[in-house]
Amino acid sequence: MSKRAKLQATFWLPTQHPLSWLWGLTLLFCLRVLGQVLVVLFQPPFLPPMPHWYSGLLPYPLLLPTQILILALQVKINRDWQRRTGFFQRPKPGLGKGLQGFSLVYAITMAIRYGVTMTVYPDRRWLGEGTIPILFHWVLAAYCWLWGWGHGVRRRS
Repeated sequence: MSKRAKLQATFWLPTQHPLSWLWGLTLLFCLRVLGQVLVVLFQPPFLPPMPHWYSGLLPYPLLLPTQILILALQVKINRDWQRRTGFFQRPKPGLGKGLQGFSLVYAITMAIRYGVTMTVYPDRRWLGEGTIPILFHWVLAAYCWLWGWGHGVRRRS
């Protein structure tokens, strides 16, 4: 078994470009943004309160447009790969390696952030206040890693 096949078997990676995974991660991030908007506007009892959704590092009036821009970029990337045309569809191995490196640093940074938060605020352990942003940073890191991985995968014509 080749090294790549072992890696795919170990991490359940798709054998071709991970388009379905990218769409799935985009959907998860979209649901996160919509959930937070619902909490801001309506405070539904079936969703956690705002402190669980928001770390406060970026004021919400700036955070929401930033999240919408990220979603728009994800949709553009996904559509370009799906249609096999457009700016983002051409495989760029250098960009792919850069995205993967960035995503690993990003995910590790969020793991450290989670560890520090849980140490400083033990009452927030596991899924307490402030963990939703950290979890969804991992979703974005996974998106970047898979997008980068896709740049190194040969796609069928």
